[in-house]
Amino acid sequence: MSLLAALAGKLRMAARLAAMAALLVVAVTLYRCWQLLPGPNPWPRRFLSVIGRLAGLRIRTVGTRAPGRVLLLANHVSWLDIPALAGTTGCGFVAHDGLAEVPLVRRLCAMHRTVFIARHDKASIARQVGALREALALGEALALFPEGTTSDGTLLLPFKSALLAALDPLPPGLAVQPVWLDYGAAAQEIAWVGDEPGIANCKRILARARPIPLTLHFLAPLPAAALAGRKPMTAAARGAIADAMGQPLQIAAPLA
Repeated sequence: MSLLAALAGKLRMAARLAAMAALLVVAVTLYRCWQLLPGPNPWPRRFLSVIGRLAGLRIRTVGTRAPGRVLLLANHVSWLDIPALAGTTGCGFVAHDGLAEVPLVRRLCAMHRTVFIARHDKASIARQVGALREALALGEALALFPEGTTSDGTLLLPFKSALLAALDPLPPGLAVQPVWLDYGAAAQEIAWVGDEPGIANCKRILARARPIPLTLHFLAPLPAAALAGRKPMTAAARGAIADAMGQPLQIAAPLA
């Protein structure tokens, strides 16, 4: 990379970070004002949608989100997955409780109906179930990344059924819909994998000149037979996404 290109990247990154910081101040202010009014608060969704756009995302959708209350099970490639899904569907998220250890992240996640789960803490399952059902009562959609980590976007990792323990059995009337996040040829360029620090990945993406195309494929909701438990649910969701990717199921799924 030439010095000129490197400088341009740093300037691009700085401009985007400044715009995101300004957006955060405005969005938090509007969020707090809106809390005085009845009804759902639109500002977390709008904030994340613009964050994705500022980062370079250019999103198109194939299919539609299932109507009513729905749990979205998606593959996971990048932190960009979060503004992409939230900005498009308005969904909240089910996340591992490790994220809650970062104060700013915890505060922002709470504003967007994120439910933190501790899959190894069996004593808190009842509390987690209650939190998930409360989140579903406040909004129609929640999203979860069953791989439990990010992949390079070309291979689908095993799905961890334990992440759905707090939703087994499913609340009545809740649909489960697989979603394939398809970054195409850009996947390996933006994926957050290996030993790369999160800050380094973020800087690399924000310095990027080319837009990041992302297609959200909303696949058919899982049939009733696949909703009998968390293991058949994750197996069916992984199979649907792998089939859409054209990837053979080389690894048995799901893993507990």
